[in-house]
Amino acid sequence: MIRYKTVLFDLDGTITDSGAGIMNAIRYAVKKYGLAEPEEAVLRSFIGPPLKEQFRKVFSLSEEEGRRMVSLYREYYGEKGIFENRVYDGVPEMLDTLQKAGIRILMATSKPEQYAKLIADHFDFAKYFDLIGGACMDGTRTVKEEVIEYVLETCGIPKEERKYTVMVGDRSHDITGAKKCGLHSIGVLYGYGSREELEASGAERIADTPGAAADMILGSV
Repeated sequence: MIRYKTVLFDLDGTITDSGAGIMNAIRYAVKKYGLAEPEEAVLRSFIGPPLKEQFRKVFSLSEEEGRRMVSLYREYYGEKGIFENRVYDGVPEMLDTLQKAGIRILMATSKPEQYAKLIADHFDFAKYFDLIGGACMDGTRTVKEEVIEYVLETCGIPKEERKYTVMVGDRSHDITGAKKCGLHSIGVLYGYGSREELEASGAERIADTPGAAADMILGSV
């Protein structure tokens, strides 16, 4: 059983249930751009992946059109959507348990780092994280492996320490990002990804609850 020294957490769908704010911001952007509002399942697909790429994929947009959609999205999200959010039940207890056990806790999210820090401060969980790392506001560093590499490099975690490092997230890109960076991975089912998605992407372990994820990180199960 691996005893991890460092854990990286995704934000949306792993620490917080951010769906309402994200989907409302998508609705706002789509309406303002003159597109038809997509179904709920399509709106939910925006929770987690890099926004510009998701806009382009869903609406068959150009690079420039994708950037414009992100700009419209932020008009709503930066003022209202960011706080249409809640911390999942059991997450504060999970973070507290890991911190008391001496685990280094980091965040690696495709959400802009500026937003991630505001959310962490507002919902009072920034105190558990040694570093909160995310995407840049200019649309760079949005791919998950790029964010993970940035977080590891910023924290000075050497290559040989990666075998003691695990990424925890609810979507396939969290798992594939971890694999590309040489990290272990734990998928969580209380977020927005399915068991099928997590298994197909190669999650090493899958947790039903934050408490179960903590037990896996600590090596107690």
